[in-house]
Amino acid sequence: MIDEDLTQGPLTGHFRRLAIPAAIGMLFSTLYNVVDTFYAGFFGTQAQAGLAVGFQAFFILVAIGFGLSSAMSALVGNAKGRKDQAEARHLAVQGTGLAAMATLVMMAIAAFAGPSLIAVVSEPGGYRDAGLGYFSWLMFALPGFIMGPAANGILQARGDTRTMQRALVVAFFVNVGLNPLLMYGIPGVIGGLGFNGIALATILSQSGVAVFILWRVFGRAMMRDLKLAEFMPVPAKYYEIIAQAFPAGFALLVTFSSGFIVQYALKDYGEAALASYGITMRVEQLFLLPALGITISLVPIAAQNYGADNNDRVRAAFHRCWILGVIGTSLAFPFLWFGGGLAARVFSDDPEVIRISALFLKVEAAILPIYVVLFSINSLLQALQHAAWTMWIGIYRQWIGIALFIWLFAYVIDGGLTGVRLGIAAGVGTGLLLSLWVGVRVANRCIGGLGMPTLSLKA
Repeated sequence: MIDEDLTQGPLTGHFRRLAIPAAIGMLFSTLYNVVDTFYAGFFGTQAQAGLAVGFQAFFILVAIGFGLSSAMSALVGNAKGRKDQAEARHLAVQGTGLAAMATLVMMAIAAFAGPSLIAVVSEPGGYRDAGLGYFSWLMFALPGFIMGPAANGILQARGDTRTMQRALVVAFFVNVGLNPLLMYGIPGVIGGLGFNGIALATILSQSGVAVFILWRVFGRAMMRDLKLAEFMPVPAKYYEIIAQAFPAGFALLVTFSSGFIVQYALKDYGEAALASYGITMRVEQLFLLPALGITISLVPIAAQNYGADNNDRVRAAFHRCWILGVIGTSLAFPFLWFGGGLAARVFSDDPEVIRISALFLKVEAAILPIYVVLFSINSLLQALQHAAWTMWIGIYRQWIGIALFIWLFAYVIDGGLTGVRLGIAAGVGTGLLLSLWVGVRVANRCIGGLGMPTLSLKA
């Protein structure tokens, strides 16, 4: 099993081994959702809308899983860097137990509050009914969406991103096969579930991912001869994990909810503007995947070296991360600036949608490198166990900054659709300035500063 010592060896090699599997896994995760949307289309627009609102409510509940993943990657990585196997084991066991408890709590919330969550983002009618039915099934996928990412954080801390990559690739193909089978059944043998078959396919495939990840975690040498008593909650450890997990999970919720602000601003410009925003997000995600893989990899690399008190290597890893990410996203500039219209044609044949999407993608082409530096600083803050700052930065960038600058550029200056996109860009840009200020202060306190970047690839 993969168990990398990230405190030794060339950093570029570590980034390559960690980032490529992580990016591939995220690609197949994105395609997984595209497949669900495609199959929902067989039942009409209402089913697709129901899928969207049902998953929107579901996503709020699974954010804790992503927060736990970030926490485990940083905390277990720090312990591994200190060569403290006993502490790494203790954190891994306590984190797994906490994830199980969080799953039960989220399932209870889903059962009682799910319909209310869906009511917030929908209007009465057929698509709300579809969303409620879909959600009532999907809540049973919560163990997979919380336990899987939490356990994967332990693997990432050990330098293993391949396990999740393999699991997500397999889950994608399983989902492709299960969706039609469960929707329509086997004639003469078993009936189908219709639209809700998509939810059952998600339950089965994502539960399989979680089981596989947990099997890999508990198969590691550091987890041998576990005793049930080790899973008993230790309040101090739970607090330590939650202190890392909550800000990261909440920051994800902030990111998710910022879409409501943008959609609220775009609704005045009609359906074409809203459709264009959705297309822009899909295209942007594809071009960001390699950079996201690199910034995700920074957490275990920096965490292990911070635990080992190798501060020079932490600084070098941070600079290597944002430099590689900026180079990658800069290469995407001509494709987005000149080819945005062609990309939009993949999703729509409406000339107005294509025109607006091309405009939006020009702005994205300019700010993609800024996203990378932002994500790099967030990863460094998580590795240095100052994840709370990522939440406050997210609140400013995704709520305050975006709302303020959209209002300024689109309404006060009357910039129209261009003003909306420029408002988003201004929110991102000023968010970067805040991130740099925070990052420098935290780095000065924890690792003696950020230092200067180096172009050497041997470090």
